[in-house]
Amino acid sequence: MSTTERRQKVVRSHPRLSLVQQCELLGIHRSGLYYRPKSESRLNLRLMKEIDAHFLEHPYYGVERMTDYLNLDMGYRVNVKRIRRLYKIMGLQTIYRKPRTTIRDPKSYKFPYLLKNLPVERPDQVWQTDITYIPMFRGFMYMNAIIDAYSRKILNCSISNSMDKVWCIELLQDTIAKYGTPEVHNSDQGTQYTSTEYIDVLKIHNIQISMDGKGRALDNIYIERFWKSIKYEKIYLNPPNGGLDLYQMIRKCIEFYNTKRRHTEIGKVPPDQIYNSKKIAS
Repeated sequence: MSTTERRQKVVRSHPRLSLVQQCELLGIHRSGLYYRPKSESRLNLRLMKEIDAHFLEHPYYGVERMTDYLNLDMGYRVNVKRIRRLYKIMGLQTIYRKPRTTIRDPKSYKFPYLLKNLPVERPDQVWQTDITYIPMFRGFMYMNAIIDAYSRKILNCSISNSMDKVWCIELLQDTIAKYGTPEVHNSDQGTQYTSTEYIDVLKIHNIQISMDGKGRALDNIYIERFWKSIKYEKIYLNPPNGGLDLYQMIRKCIEFYNTKRRHTEIGKVPPDQIYNSKKIAS
């Protein structure tokens, strides 16, 4: 039975089996349920790729400055309205603090940033998570990942054609099932992570909740470095042709990143070596 045929057998409203359980029984990754890329016009897809690459290098570029870059440096003829819409689709936020012109939804949660001056000394002390836009040969998708801040090991990831909270919650629950719970969970203030349902999962497991300052992408530095690596070393060089191709590419990248890539900041060894040795010692 092909992977496509197995995906078609998943019943989203099954009375007894969750999506995770069904995927395990069928031998497919849950992200396979979200494999169909979203599409835009050819011009918008080109612009989104240009924006993504430039934003990785200059995360302080707002909509107007990015519009000037695209028009004056790259030769496009686009207006601010179009670029603002693409920023929203891609989920981009500049790192400078914005003036407070709106009142935040009082129902959404906001927690302090706990990592400032915190010595990270062991695996599973701090997990960081984030979502990024992934350009493809035709269309685009989103990737969500969770990294162990001490070892830099990518613990889990998933791809989807939407950035909904259920997708993020499933990834969190799946990661906890595989590795246990961290002491601290750090994310940005995106609606997925501030939702009541996501926060409830963290509270049930007694996980301390840390959130970046508004518009402060560099507070989540380790996951941001991973996005830069996977995009420049793989995605931009060989854009995936379809969701399955993207998933297979990401799986290989993460395997290399965790088991073979030597990271200078952790002693020029692969993340798996640090994560596993410390876990055994503890």
